[in-house]
Amino acid sequence: MKRNMGTADRIVRLIIAAVIVALFYTNVISGTIGIVLLILAGVFVLTSLVSFCPLYTMIGLNTCGVRKHKKPAAH
Repeated sequence: MKRNMGTADRIVRLIIAAVIVALFYTNVISGTIGIVLLILAGVFVLTSLVSFCPLYTMIGLNTCGVRKHKKPAAH
């Protein structure tokens, strides 16, 4: 798997996941929607840890920064 998530994207996903978990355990969200959001939070955490989002691949999105290649030294 080639990375397709940048640092900012990963941090935002982790923050959203933490907020969802906090809202679930304080009973602000509950029931079916709470469980669905909790599963989404788990997906956010997993994709953040591996820096790869399959949905990004399907739509051709890449939030990684552009890597600069070193130029070979002139002899």
